[in-house]
Order: sequence, then C-alpha cells, then structure tokens
Amino acid sequence: MKYSGIGGQAVMEGVMMKNGGQYAVAVRKPDGEIIVDTKDYKGILPFGILKKIPFLRGIVNFIESLALGMKTLMYSASFYEEEEDTKSEAKEAFVMGVTMVISVVAAVVIFMLLPYFISSFFAEFINSHAVLAVLEGILRMAIFFTYILVISRVEDIQRVFMYHGAEHKCINCIEHGMELNVENVKKSSRLHKRCGTSFLFLVVCISIIFFIFIRTDSGLMRIVIRLILVPVIAGCAYEFIRLAGKSDNALVSLLSRPGLALQKLTTREPDDSMIEVGIASVEAVFDWKAYIKENWKS
Repeated sequence: MKYSGIGGQAVMEGVMMKNGGQYAVAVRKPDGEIIVDTKDYKGILPFGILKKIPFLRGIVNFIESLALGMKTLMYSASFYEEEEDTKSEAKEAFVMGVTMVISVVAAVVIFMLLPYFISSFFAEFINSHAVLAVLEGILRMAIFFTYILVISRVEDIQRVFMYHGAEHKCINCIEHGMELNVENVKKSSRLHKRCGTSFLFLVVCISIIFFIFIRTDSGLMRIVIRLILVPVIAGCAYEFIRLAGKSDNALVSLLSRPGLALQKLTTREPDDSMIEVGIASVEAVFDWKAYIKENWKS
C-alpha cells in the first residue's frame, strides 16, 4: 500500500472524493445518469498554518470534514427531492450551519456526557476513580456500538454504506497499484485504515485513557473537562489515523484492527453501478494513472 492523499465519504446515491484543494461529488441521478460536480475547496478557517501543526491540524480537519460532509450530503439529496427547491443559497447555508451545530452538540451530549451521567450513579458503590472511568468508557463504547447497529438496519442507510464501501474500494485499488476499473475495484477491500469509522472508534478509546488520569472532586469541573477535551481527543485520534494511512508497521496495523473490524458494520459490498460512481468521483480530482506510474514502477 502507498499513501495517495485522497479521501472521501459516501453521500446519498453517490460518493464525494477530496484531493488537496479540490473535491468532487458524483451522484447517480434517478434517471441513471452519473453527474459529477467538481469544486475548489479552501476550507472554512482562514489560518492555513494550523493544518500543518500536529494535533491542531486534526481539530481543523475534523471541523472542515463535518462542514464539507454536510454540504455534499445536502447536494446529493437535492436530486431526490420531490418538489423543486426554491430556497436561496444564503438560506441553504444557514440551514446547513444550524444542522451541523445541532448534530455536533447532540453527538457530544450522547457520546461524551451521557456515559458520564450514567456512570455517576454508580459512584455511591464504587470508590475507585479508575474503575468509574473504565465503566464510563464501557458505557460510551456500548452506546457507540448500539448507534452503529441501529442505523445499519435502516434501508436508506444500507445503500449509503454500500457507497461507503465503493469509496474505500476505489481508494484501496489505486493505493495498491491497480488500474482503476470496475473489476479491480471489486477485488479490493472495502475496509480502510483512514476511515471516519476508525476515527470515531479511536475517539472513544482515547477518551477512556484521558479520563482515567484526569481527576477532580467537582462534578461541574468533570463535565467542563470532558467538553474541553473533545477537540484534544479528536486531534490525537486524527494523528493516529494519519499515521496508519501511511504506515504498514506491524504495531500500527495491529492497533488499527478494531477500527477495521467495526467498518464491517458501516460498509457494504457495492454493486457495479455504485463502483462506477466511485470511479467517476476519483477521476474528477485525482490522476490515478500518473500516481501509479510514479509509485508503482516495475
């Protein structure tokens, strides 16, 4: 495997791929046509230097990935709306921003604070701070797994997971030096070390370690600390994901296995038509022929 730098996500009936300052969204329209929209992406933060500083770059990339993901998801959904969209661009941007904020707040409450409040009920019976922290971590992991299992049973989400598989398989295809075509993509793995699923799994795991060693007697401060540490934990998880995507080191590969195993729930094997959409998205922003020629010389 050789790092390509390209990444993406599944959208409604399509795939978004990003490479450097460009991204493309390929969507299979209801009439069967594949439409590809390619745009430049400068980011939402004006300070590009932050993207080069370890740990801080993880926070920046996390925020920008959320914003770009929401934007491209709404774009893909627009092809499947029953009524013509008459909203202005300004109103759409406002709705997207509000939706993103609500989603982030809900995620923090559910995955970071809810396990703490549940575990605090056991404080009367458990005197060990470390044991309570581990219990909180187990609860957080259980909530996370339950969430994944529940959404994986939704029919529309299952199709998104198939496109998620197509995204991974396209990237794996080129990163293993194979020509990007349907047959080669079908042979490639639907699991990838740089997946967002692995990132979220790492966030949960790293939070357990952090909260074991950070102690305070104040209940309010424990809540504040958990909120403050969310971006720090995200930054740490990003650094590992970034390393894993570039390394075949045995230890890194071993630590990546749980996240890869979890991806079996968030990806599905795509059909040929979905793979074609993934290929179209890749080719809009990435010269895979030049990449293979440069990195896989015989």
